[in-house]
Amino acid sequence: MSASSDSGNGHNDNSFFNMPTINFTKLFINGNFVHSISGRKFETIDPRTEEVIASVSEGDREDIDVAVEAAREAFDRGPWPRMAATERAKIMVKWAELIEENIDEAAALDTMDAGKLYYFNKFAEIPSATNALRYYAGAADKIHGKVLKMNGDFHAYTLMEPIGVVGHIIPWNAPSFAFFMKVSPSLAAGCTMVLKPAEQTPLSALFYAHLAKLAGIPDGVLNVVPGFGPTAGAAISSHMDIDAVSFTGSIEVGREVMQSAARSNLKPVSLELGGKSPLIIFDDADIDKAADLALIGIMSNKGEVCVASSRVYVQEGIYNEFEKKLVEKAKTWVVGDPFHPKSQQGPQADMKQLKKILSYIEHGNREGATLLTGGNRVGNKGYYIQPTIFSNVKEEMVIAQEEIFGPVLALMKFKRMEEAIKSGNNSKYGLAAGIMTKNIDTANTMSRSIRAGVVWINCYFVLGSDVPFGGYKMSGFGKDSGLEALHKYLQTKSVVTPIYNSPWL
Repeated sequence: MSASSDSGNGHNDNSFFNMPTINFTKLFINGNFVHSISGRKFETIDPRTEEVIASVSEGDREDIDVAVEAAREAFDRGPWPRMAATERAKIMVKWAELIEENIDEAAALDTMDAGKLYYFNKFAEIPSATNALRYYAGAADKIHGKVLKMNGDFHAYTLMEPIGVVGHIIPWNAPSFAFFMKVSPSLAAGCTMVLKPAEQTPLSALFYAHLAKLAGIPDGVLNVVPGFGPTAGAAISSHMDIDAVSFTGSIEVGREVMQSAARSNLKPVSLELGGKSPLIIFDDADIDKAADLALIGIMSNKGEVCVASSRVYVQEGIYNEFEKKLVEKAKTWVVGDPFHPKSQQGPQADMKQLKKILSYIEHGNREGATLLTGGNRVGNKGYYIQPTIFSNVKEEMVIAQEEIFGPVLALMKFKRMEEAIKSGNNSKYGLAAGIMTKNIDTANTMSRSIRAGVVWINCYFVLGSDVPFGGYKMSGFGKDSGLEALHKYLQTKSVVTPIYNSPWL
């Protein structure tokens, strides 16, 4: 369907897969699927075909109020925060098992809704999600405070308590992974929550809510309210009875979330706001491996990845050979129906995203970058776009500075390490970076010098439940994996008491 295709130009062949029935399209509040108060619905669109998959109940401010009330009741008087941590862990593990038993359906929902590769969903993203559930289930009974030594006749200790009702607002590019990055640690901490999935991809979140009920998560603990950012999302960030908000999305909306949180009840906010991540390749790197990683780093998930290696800097000694190999590999990259096992890239998430990417490609052409390959939409049905590589890119160009969130790579050249450090840090973002070198001194210097939350040495896209994930600078703050993520859903209480057998009392 692009440089190489097994699906035919613009054709989506579903003969190799039985499409699932869409069973859950209502709001999930207090353990039940319910219509929105307004009765309004919105259509979720299949990006492969541009056809309607289903009509989904549209949550609004009033629905968020009902969901928060349920979450507040579940937190203040329900069993979840008071349950033995080992019991919470058992339920979380049961939920993970149910997801694995229904992984075909879960994977298909994200493929239909987001255009993600089915086999990637089934064998990578959703297993990562269940791993996160199990990881935090294992951490649930290891939350404890400290005993403090005080001067005088007093004894003190700290308690780690759940922060309360949490609002989660998740993006459309990784619906399953983002869902469990937010939900898993907050559940382990003993919180209750209201989650708004992206309006482009509500289906898997509602399916997971159904499985959560079957697993035994008490009513009101997990509430899922599909809707739009200016209404349902804004209601979460400004709600006076939500105790914390975790948001993944754009800088612009992140600012609005912070402002709403500040103007309401000063709730703490954690933000993951994307990136413009550099991949820096030195002369001593394995050129073939470097070309593979550069391609995977930008083309995986059709470039709709916050850590995508969208800026690639190559040392001048290997630049020409690297460029040749990269373009050759890009031309064999298979764009096609994401259900097809040979497809390497599916369609962009929606028409808005497709148009945005094409507009950035126009910017690159106008500003004088050299288009080496790609640059066009594929076919006239579905939101497919060619893998696109620009060379002769200047630092000040739009395609080198702004997050495109699509399969568009900006290729640049450098001479010395100091130049690579300066270029790598020349971004308002600081989410991730990649370094390719065989020299340990170079690797150590670069990893200390690049201002990013994750730095990969001779690899890319390697994440794990125990690896803290989050950025520097305008990529946001707060971590979404590791024990650091657990602690953002906890708060510390200090308890001080006198020692009554003291001779001084």
